[in-house]
Amino acid sequence: MSDSPNSTPLDLAALRERLASERGPRFWRSLAEIAETPAFDDLLRHEFPAGADVWEGDAAGRRNFLKLMGASLALAGLAGCTKQPEERILPFARTPEETIPGMPLFFASAVTLGGYADGVLVESHMGRPTKIEGNPGHPASLGATNSFGQAAVLSLYDPDRSQVVTNVGRISSWLAFVGELTRQLEAQKLKSGAGIRVLTETVTSPSLGEQLRRLSQQYPGARWHQYDVCSRDAVREGARRAFGEYTETYYRLERAQVIVALGGDLLTQGPGSLRYTRDFARGRKFEDTDGRMNRLYAVESVPTPTGASADHRLRLEPRLIEPFARALAAELAVAANGPAAEALPEAARAWITPLAADLLANRGACVVAAGPEQPAAVHALAHAINAALGNLGQTVMVTEPVEAQPADQLGSLRELAADMEAGRVEMLIVLGGNPVYDAPADFDFAAKLDSVAFRVHLSADHNETSELCHWHIPETHSLEAWGDARAYDGTVSIIQPLIQPLYAGKSALELMAAVLGNPESQSYDVVREYWRGRLGGGDFDRVWRRALHDGIVPGTAAAPKAVQIQAGFDQPGEGGEGMAIVFRPDATIWDGRFANNGWLQEQPKPMTLLTWDNVALVSPATAEELGVANEDVVELRLGGRSVEAPVWISPGHADHAVTVTLGYGRSRVGRVGAGAGFNANAIRSSDGFWTAAGLEVVKTGRKHPLACVQDHASMEGRDLIRRAGLADYREDPDAMKHGVHHEAPAKDMSLYPGFEYNGYAWGLAIDLNACTGCNGCTTACTAENNIPVVGKDKVGRGREMHWLRVDRYYEGDLEDPETYHQPVMCMHCENAPCEPVCPVGATVHSSEGLNDMVYNRCVGTRYCSNNCPYKVRRFNFLHYSDYDTPSLKMMRNPDVTVRSRGVMEKCTYCVQRINAARIDSEKEGRQIRDGEIVTACQQACPAEAIVFGNINDPESKVSRMRSSQRHYGLLEEINTRPRTTYLGKLRNLNPEMPRAAAAPEAAHG
Repeated sequence: MSDSPNSTPLDLAALRERLASERGPRFWRSLAEIAETPAFDDLLRHEFPAGADVWEGDAAGRRNFLKLMGASLALAGLAGCTKQPEERILPFARTPEETIPGMPLFFASAVTLGGYADGVLVESHMGRPTKIEGNPGHPASLGATNSFGQAAVLSLYDPDRSQVVTNVGRISSWLAFVGELTRQLEAQKLKSGAGIRVLTETVTSPSLGEQLRRLSQQYPGARWHQYDVCSRDAVREGARRAFGEYTETYYRLERAQVIVALGGDLLTQGPGSLRYTRDFARGRKFEDTDGRMNRLYAVESVPTPTGASADHRLRLEPRLIEPFARALAAELAVAANGPAAEALPEAARAWITPLAADLLANRGACVVAAGPEQPAAVHALAHAINAALGNLGQTVMVTEPVEAQPADQLGSLRELAADMEAGRVEMLIVLGGNPVYDAPADFDFAAKLDSVAFRVHLSADHNETSELCHWHIPETHSLEAWGDARAYDGTVSIIQPLIQPLYAGKSALELMAAVLGNPESQSYDVVREYWRGRLGGGDFDRVWRRALHDGIVPGTAAAPKAVQIQAGFDQPGEGGEGMAIVFRPDATIWDGRFANNGWLQEQPKPMTLLTWDNVALVSPATAEELGVANEDVVELRLGGRSVEAPVWISPGHADHAVTVTLGYGRSRVGRVGAGAGFNANAIRSSDGFWTAAGLEVVKTGRKHPLACVQDHASMEGRDLIRRAGLADYREDPDAMKHGVHHEAPAKDMSLYPGFEYNGYAWGLAIDLNACTGCNGCTTACTAENNIPVVGKDKVGRGREMHWLRVDRYYEGDLEDPETYHQPVMCMHCENAPCEPVCPVGATVHSSEGLNDMVYNRCVGTRYCSNNCPYKVRRFNFLHYSDYDTPSLKMMRNPDVTVRSRGVMEKCTYCVQRINAARIDSEKEGRQIRDGEIVTACQQACPAEAIVFGNINDPESKVSRMRSSQRHYGLLEEINTRPRTTYLGKLRNLNPEMPRAAAAPEAAHG
């Protein structure tokens, strides 16, 4: 990987000149592509990147590979070890009447992140959960899932999960722990529990919240503390400033014609993001909205999928987002103290008047949303703007808090740290989380923890906090235990298990039951007892069964709350000078809880397409100022602390700022996450939790290789993205074709004999206007099709196995380009170039237009991949699939073959789902209905950007999409006639905005 195209130092000034001299549209993926470096040219010349030899030519390479066999690929790639669960996973002695071998069952449940629930349906094969889908009836998901939800199945079967109770590092038992816990609690009764502390992450579970309140009643001196590494403290404080009390805010984007995102990533991160994407994308479906489209403005420091989806994006230094919000508020006649427009650069000042006019023209039908990482002042300003525009109760809903106990979490953790230091904490129970790893560095949590006499940690893995606790209790996975949790709008879902615990795990409800004196209580009993007095009156059982079936507890959504803006809401925040550092949760492993999940580690991050690492993101101008290039290792110094990180130059990033993501650099983690990245928490303090000024960046002179897929399968500048401005497209539907160099030949112009489809003819269409590039489809495809993980080294060599990739393209200058995302999978070409070159007939054309792979025939010549112009075929260079680890056997989809070494594989349009629908329709004597077959990528997509169906049916949704003027195929000029096609991107530009007026070519294409 040291010879990767991205490791070559570049002359950025020369690249700017080259882009400025371009005539017509120019799309590019990376700086190396523009520079046309020798390494990049070499990558293009070779079908498979350098390093195709298995052992890298030396013994060290072979040793590294053998190490990888037992480590990085254990979860889904090569070998691993775990103990087969005892007395838990057994054949049925008496099979339940409703169970049919081979036929999956689906159960409604929920998965949580940051405490907030997304409703899901879990597929179960003979008692084994194998796949997660969104629950169409749940308001937070509407049938969609994100990557974290899809990857939850792999976390369940992770062979590195904690499996036993330990006491000071030695294997113990739950019974022994309960005995010691009882002794400690007896001693605390004499003090009214004054020495007891419980630390949790954000809690929305009504049942767990009730248990924690009962703890305070039973032990009045006990204290409950909360801390989440992705704390939403600024959101809570902004609401308190604006409304005088803690509230919850969520958005009705389906009602919004204008949306303004002030920092953050509204569409792909945080509570409600799945629903927000669904509602936003439906407002972008040009053909379904009578030609109308909503308009999105994004003001941000760090490139995000939300910014990439925006019609207008403004990059600002982190310290300038608050002055921008104040200037906008002042333009809208909302009181706002402190410096405003005069603090902004000219480009930002030019936004204020046209943006305010657009908001005023859409009173009651617009949204101003501040990202959770923005300071409380920005949130308070956003609330005041929404109130002034009449959005409250229309597009902005304010309710009672969703959390069981809203709290200043940083303040709560600070109080706990102070109590530990003062010796007031005698007994600490940590439910989940990993504060030793991710607490602010200035709290020195690990050192203060040592003063606590009795320390208990409940977690799914034996992590950094577990190592410093006396007792470690393995935590059950959400698919193994009962629970409940609220969604972003307050709706409660009952979390129901689909499998007995694989190991000796306990849930937070069961551990708290033990603390309350009921160690034999099961989580089912706790949840059911809580809801018994709150549901159904005298018919509880019926309502309970309905709640389990639907995945929603009826009547639990939070009711809208009447609020008023308080005087003095607009307290100015604290600024800072010098280089800024920005902390963000990672796009794939979040705060580190997914560090051992191979699917997420190997999934390319939407904006950088990096895998297996975190980096220090900088703008091209800042890279020049610092004298650094991609993969240069720098030392980041802040507040007397430091950490080393590799540099990555990110077009569109704000100048004078460095962004780092959380979740990497774990010292106690499973084999997959071991050694990955650096720990950004080491320099993160409580007074600069999301953004801090005064960063010093020092070059070390070293390089760190990064595995980035942005140049893999490069299309060498051909016409892959088509876009136009909405106004231009209305005037001229051929605006999408402006700048396109080649037209498709006539359909009869071919040496192929052609096919005649008298029945079904399957096809798939992707609406680029809706796609946000979130990558949920990639993880869904991995989960559905048993796709293996290959590890960082093999990804760096171009051997990633994903059947579906999401390409990211830039257009424009280096500093502030437009960004486009494009999912690419097998095109299932009518004139497929892969088919005639296969010497063994392993790739064949089906009677329904699919390009099928016959794995048993494949001998690994790779001729088909060499002949594929789309580079969507993947080759098993090594024995990536693990046939031995017992837990991983249970994870796999039994309807899809697990491939061996030396086999070519690719997207099949989820042919197993096609065949299942065909069997059902034939049994019922009917045709397959439109929409009856849903591919895995389509089902996961929150934007509904992917549609599959029968193109022979003129009434099918996919046929209607193909009839759009926006419709086109990739590389149509070579006459492959792909079945996977696209609808071009439209941007709903505000003609009064400076960029729209100054760069009409961006609108016209």
